[in-house]
Amino acid sequence: MPTLDDLADRLMSVRAARRPLIIALTGGVAAGKSTMAEALAGLIAAMPGGPSVGRAGTDGFLHPNAVLSKRGLLDRKGFPETYDRDALHAALDEVRRGPTVIPGYSHVTYDVDRVDARIIDRPDVLIVEGLGLDRSAPVDVLVYLDADEADQEAWYVSRFLEFWDIGRRDGASFYARFRDLDAAAVARLATRVWSTVNRANLRDHIVPIRAGADIVVTKGADHAIIAIDVRAGDAREIA
Repeated sequence: MPTLDDLADRLMSVRAARRPLIIALTGGVAAGKSTMAEALAGLIAAMPGGPSVGRAGTDGFLHPNAVLSKRGLLDRKGFPETYDRDALHAALDEVRRGPTVIPGYSHVTYDVDRVDARIIDRPDVLIVEGLGLDRSAPVDVLVYLDADEADQEAWYVSRFLEFWDIGRRDGASFYARFRDLDAAAVARLATRVWSTVNRANLRDHIVPIRAGADIVVTKGADHAIIAIDVRAGDAREIA
């Protein structure tokens, strides 16, 4: 079976014409993008020569909840129109020239978190993960994280329950509003959100990105990698 080490080796075989090498990792909601990005960063940093690796997420480029509410888009969070794509692309261009501020996001408060912003200062490799990434983004390698739709739904419901459990003890959490529900009711709520929001986004806007990806990583129900499909070869020159 292919491993994450295999993926790291493939990624580092790409010859970028400029620094940093920007690797985009996208895929469905709750597909494990953040976890994989963190693991990849560790593997790449441990390679010979010790390349410096930065990480960034696209969630900070979502429009704040107040803006989404005003535009009637809060229930469509994650859809293309809920991102400030111009700001995201500008930041990815800027990171090649110097220190760049990447806004943060809190999954606990379910909103952009300016306090959690980070500065990316020209690493050798930048891994940017999240939604809002496609072939139009100024990146060197586009990696699509794929899985069966049923597995992605199960992962989403599980993650929702984890946030709900935190919200039962944290009044500042967005999920505190569900504290009086039991686990079964929360699971039904999460399933309804998936069915009415995230599934449509996955089918209409996320899955089509797969066709243009340089690498497709397929995961099984246990999150293990079961296939790595390299569409652009082991190495290529990026203009």
